[in-house]
Amino acid sequence: MDIIVTAFVGLIVGALAKFLMPGNDGGGLIITALLGIAGSFVGNFFARGLGMSGPVGWVGSILGAMLILFVFRLIRKS
Repeated sequence: MDIIVTAFVGLIVGALAKFLMPGNDGGGLIITALLGIAGSFVGNFFARGLGMSGPVGWVGSILGAMLILFVFRLIRKS
């Protein structure tokens, strides 16, 4: 059940991360959704590493998506 919740939250989180970090990233709706889902999983991974259980929630997911967006921009820039 945690995976389903994480993926669902990730769909919304991708749009929020791009809103909080504006820029010319390219990609459309699908890339944004994948970014959010990956960010949710990254946030969930770090939360479990800190001893938290269950879905990480909105804040952790947004931070994870912003981290992935930052790395995506660094890779795309070079």
